[in-house]
Amino acid sequence: MAKVGVIGAGSWGTALALVLDENKHQVILWSNEAEHIAELRQTRLNPRFLPGVSLPESLAYTDNLAEAAAAVDFLVMAVPSHAVRSVAGQLAALNDTFGPDTVLISVAKGFDPQSYQRMSEILAAAFPQNPVAVFSGPSHAEEVSRRIPTAIVAAAADEAVMRAVQELFSTPNLRVYTNSDVTGVELGGSLKNILALASGICYGMGCGDNTEAALITRGLKEIVRLGQAMGAKAETFYGLSGLGDLVVTCGSQHSRNRQAGVLLGQGQSLDEVLPQVGMVVEGVNATKIAHQLAVRYQVDMPLTECMYQVLFGGLPIEEVRERLMLRDKKPE
Repeated sequence: MAKVGVIGAGSWGTALALVLDENKHQVILWSNEAEHIAELRQTRLNPRFLPGVSLPESLAYTDNLAEAAAAVDFLVMAVPSHAVRSVAGQLAALNDTFGPDTVLISVAKGFDPQSYQRMSEILAAAFPQNPVAVFSGPSHAEEVSRRIPTAIVAAAADEAVMRAVQELFSTPNLRVYTNSDVTGVELGGSLKNILALASGICYGMGCGDNTEAALITRGLKEIVRLGQAMGAKAETFYGLSGLGDLVVTCGSQHSRNRQAGVLLGQGQSLDEVLPQVGMVVEGVNATKIAHQLAVRYQVDMPLTECMYQVLFGGLPIEEVRERLMLRDKKPE
């Protein structure tokens, strides 16, 4: 049995805490909101982020970061990507809360808005003595929490570390694969959110399944091009953390990125959309950063560029179809 701190009591952090509890680990779940923690402790429910799912009595809760991280074997970083740098800094400032053998596991899908770094890079810089792993793939929290069969990827540079993470999370309903391409696994999980926004926009505009199929396949080409330019392996993007995550996020009713896209496609502004979704829409920040990365690495990403212009450049939604469909003709 391992002692595990889960930092972040949103939908994904709560779902993973349930998985870990099912595996008989000692789990403590952290939120920075004292009222939220009191609600979890009292009701054994998390209606704001994971409605309808009961939490077991064996789970522990805290709003004290030092308590959540004290002497843990694994620390699961489940806060949104824009908050990882801040929370990691707070943890590092606590001094010796956990030892150098503690494995830090990043489960957020996105980029740091300041440095454009991946989540594992931020954690490695904050905790240079500790091993860092990534946990990513097609895994909506709503389904994982209800023990619906799911497959996901544990990635790390060190094989022993990724095997340990694989063992930590594996259950009869959660099959965990391993992959040493940390860069590819993280990029797949982050960049697919851009295409989920685009997919939602297409449906909001009245397009159909043909459009989504084109969007997914051509969008995947863009992701592979940028990934290879950044040192990732092409084959990683055709696995669970690439194509798998792309398919589920573009087509699922649970996808907040797709939900936001649908509302945008129906003519609402970004400022109107985000409060309605109610949770972080990672694809918005990912679009801005992917645009900058495409420029930096000189990679052609027409779908991403179109999304950037819609979100930040004032491109009217009704011009999106013409801009993409009437591009120069070329071989696949």
